[in-house]
Amino acid sequence: MIRPILRMGDPRLLERAQPVAAFDTPELHALVADMRDTMAARAGAGLAAPQIGVGLRVVIFGVHANPRYPDAEEVPDTVLVNPVLEPVDDEMVEGWEGCLSVPGMRGLVPRYRRLRYRGYDERGAPLDRTVADFHARVVQHEVDHLDGILYPRRIRDLTRFGFIDALFPGQDLGED
Repeated sequence: MIRPILRMGDPRLLERAQPVAAFDTPELHALVADMRDTMAARAGAGLAAPQIGVGLRVVIFGVHANPRYPDAEEVPDTVLVNPVLEPVDDEMVEGWEGCLSVPGMRGLVPRYRRLRYRGYDERGAPLDRTVADFHARVVQHEVDHLDGILYPRRIRDLTRFGFIDALFPGQDLGED
């Protein structure tokens, strides 16, 4: 089921999500299915449970020829529950980000270039990956939602934050 996405300004997006205590439950599978439907309907690269009003530490992500991110490398479809992020080194890179909870806007956001993430899938199977570049950016963006952080709070230079059509005239990057 496609669920409404909370927008910046909703206080629920500022709350820290709670860990998932039970895996492989009908409730968790239903949540993940709704998140997949919602993300697909909006052509998102990822979605966090708090964005649909569920305060649990669950994110999904995956990118395959996404019109909103035409130059991005593919990111495997992933369900990540109770994630733990660990930068591989101190290298940071800036990149443009958008968010389904901040529609119509983009901002230049610094993120760790390389990252190890650990957690579980919805059945409780462990995940442990070391990733870089766009994949690392997507994971960091989604996990920020679990800590009540929206990407505009990470922008260093607010002259690099604005509406998509003003920042990138003539380019169809979607509305977020």
